[in-house]
Amino acid sequence: MSKVIEIGDAEFDLQVNQTEKPVLVYFWAPWCGPCRLVSPSINWAADTYSDRLKVVKLEVDPNPESRTKCQVEGVPALRLFKNNDIVVSHEGAIGKQQLQTMLDNHL
Repeated sequence: MSKVIEIGDAEFDLQVNQTEKPVLVYFWAPWCGPCRLVSPSINWAADTYSDRLKVVKLEVDPNPESRTKCQVEGVPALRLFKNNDIVVSHEGAIGKQQLQTMLDNHL
């Protein structure tokens, strides 16, 4: 079972801004081919870093408020939040090794 939490606009503030741990937000869409390639790496990150990172996923089409707030222009997209600030932004497909390096550099 994955530790990735699915959220929408209504839960964004609670799940991302009102939390102690850094939060990796994964923006995706069901019609997005590269999102299907990235999803296993997101699940891996949630399992591997669960002691120090919270991972949430947000579908972009039904949640325009969060998408706009985080300036997401394409999917898949990642935003790493620490203390309510975005410390890393990435748009486009990302491999597991690249994701691991990104997280290791900021956690």
